[in-house]
Amino acid sequence: YNEYKSYLRYTRYMIYNLYIFNPDGQCLYYGEWNRTKASGLSSDEEYKLVYGMLYSLKPFVTRLSPATSDSFRYFKTDKYKLTMYETQSGTKFVINTATDWSSNVINNILHTLYKDVFVEFAVKNPMMSLSERIESELFKSKVETFIANYKAP
Repeated sequence: YNEYKSYLRYTRYMIYNLYIFNPDGQCLYYGEWNRTKASGLSSDEEYKLVYGMLYSLKPFVTRLSPATSDSFRYFKTDKYKLTMYETQSGTKFVINTATDWSSNVINNILHTLYKDVFVEFAVKNPMMSLSERIESELFKSKVETFIANYKAP
């Protein structure tokens, strides 16, 4: 955590939004910060569009890669960087950030979010089903607190 805070002091870091998808493509959680342009789609349409893009890009990247172990981790435009972290169980954490973030830093942030927030407050919660949207206020506040440590004011 502290090693990333020193890195972040020297970048124009910005987090725009975060999606968490279960292995079946259901959006379990969506959070938004500093997003200046709406997609023009309903929430459900946007979630399906993002997941569908990831679903298509993964095999595309794997097939075209000159190396045998390459997989899709991120793509970058001149305005944002979309990064995906996928767990062993197939849960996908997808974050849109400013382009100046290091891919390794984003990947580590998403891994930490997974193990410290998602596992502790969603997976271990017997009252929560990971086949439907997460409505837990505790989980949402933990994500907000976690992201607040990294996003620009």
